[in-house]
Amino acid sequence: MNAREPAFVPTSRSARLRQMLVSNELEFMMEAHNGLSARIVREAGFKAIWGSGLAISAQFGVRDNNEASWTQVVDNLEFMADASDLPILLDGDTGYGNFNNVRRLVRKLEQRGIAGVCIEDKQFPKTNSFINGEAQPLADMDEFCGKIKAGKDSQSDENFSIVARVEALIAGWGMDEALRRAEAYRQAGADAILIHSKLSRPDEILEFAREWAGRGPLVIVPTKYYSTPTEVFREAGISTVIWANHLIRAATSAMQAVAKEIHSSETLVNVEDSIAAVNEIFRLQDADEYSEAEDRYLSSASAGSAVVLAASRGKGLEAVTEDRPKVMLPIAGKPLLRWLVDAFKKQGVNDITVVGGYRADAIDTAGIKLVVNEQHAQTGELASLACATGKLSGDTVISYGDLLFRSYILRDLVESEAAFSVVVDSSLTDAENASVRDFAWCSAGDDRGLFGNKVTLRHVSSGQDASSAIASQTPHGRWVGLLNVREAGQPRLQAVLSQLQARADFATLDMPALLNALIEAGESIEVQYVHGHWRGVNDLEDFRRAGDFAHAQAPFAANVAATDAASGAAQ
Repeated sequence: MNAREPAFVPTSRSARLRQMLVSNELEFMMEAHNGLSARIVREAGFKAIWGSGLAISAQFGVRDNNEASWTQVVDNLEFMADASDLPILLDGDTGYGNFNNVRRLVRKLEQRGIAGVCIEDKQFPKTNSFINGEAQPLADMDEFCGKIKAGKDSQSDENFSIVARVEALIAGWGMDEALRRAEAYRQAGADAILIHSKLSRPDEILEFAREWAGRGPLVIVPTKYYSTPTEVFREAGISTVIWANHLIRAATSAMQAVAKEIHSSETLVNVEDSIAAVNEIFRLQDADEYSEAEDRYLSSASAGSAVVLAASRGKGLEAVTEDRPKVMLPIAGKPLLRWLVDAFKKQGVNDITVVGGYRADAIDTAGIKLVVNEQHAQTGELASLACATGKLSGDTVISYGDLLFRSYILRDLVESEAAFSVVVDSSLTDAENASVRDFAWCSAGDDRGLFGNKVTLRHVSSGQDASSAIASQTPHGRWVGLLNVREAGQPRLQAVLSQLQARADFATLDMPALLNALIEAGESIEVQYVHGHWRGVNDLEDFRRAGDFAHAQAPFAANVAATDAASGAAQ
């Protein structure tokens, strides 16, 4: 090779492992036993992973006696391979059976992207070498050579490596037998020899290396003779050192200490600063990549967020809201707000901001983000909405906080492609009471047809225009308090809201005022008609009926128009 040319770096995992085995430099391999530890090994700078049989069985909570099946081990390896692009050399015990099991194992490992397997010359099922090793019988040498040949004949990737592990020193059969077996395994096609020892000094390993004389790559596992200087291994011509079980042992001691401390002290304060932060776990899990992918692939799937206006104590509900806001009133066993939040989450709307005001401290914040309108006693709904202006991005549902509704209502709303869309109940058209707002006038009435023509909103009665000319006409229904704004409509909504904020009477404006301002600005607001199937909680009678509505499971109930519909007008 020309000295100026860069060394070739193989790209496949199997090729990288093979290069490590045949390298003239001493290489190192670190144990991993699951996806998380595999990622940690990669980040530490190691070039390859040892899929330790001891560690993998330990993380399953079983013994290193082939109690975890080979398919369970391979499934676990797949998570490790996905979590790290490093080559993995599996500690394949005895090959999980005879030559045929080895053939199938090699094919399955290649399918999962595993770079190689190490098999040991003991009998199946195996026992860990450090547990009464002298009493463990060795496999017949010729039979083990057949396993190696079968494995090599089965591989489709020429770089897939089979490492033969010699257990003769562990079993007390002596150096001559260890060398005889190693040479037979080399001639059978093994890509490297792993010579194992249980002594606390490296003497017999170094003697083996001298006698082996570089006939092929030599791999060692210095678990017992760990105090040996690494330079000794270099001078002995060792190819690869495996740090075989140290991550599972480190994790075990840390977990034992933390569990004992928490049990003893009954608090987390003594351990929190000495353990990995939750965000570090998220980082190792690649949570940021998921968030980026979510933005790419789910941005148009459904409404991504919601803003719930819930600052009101509730006029007419003072008797039951002394210590809590209206949205925390219990309805059929759970707070009104929780019914609403659960409904949003059922439709994939998980980013939920609630604007509180009166007794905001009593609002259950589980699963939501809470912002507070500190001026709730002197301001109206738009002032509360303005408190959440920073949350208005992407597809967003804006909702009153005192609503109950059947799930299809929200489903159909968030699936609308219109920049702006609202839900109007066509069963409520009695506008004789001028004090009641949220009546809706539309481009056409509800013909109750399954596929009607597109209908748009013309006007919604507001506290500011109850006596307007249009209020003398029969409305087409009542706006239920749900507005969906697509991402494309967000800049226009923000512009109109800013214009309204400049008005002297902004503090008194309600949501209908915003809808009317959007219409006056030339925006088209699509109408989704319903006929009942929702309820607002505005007074004690509504409160009483809300429980009946929540308990009702049938899609259509008797007297639905009389019992299922009322407006919501929470701030």
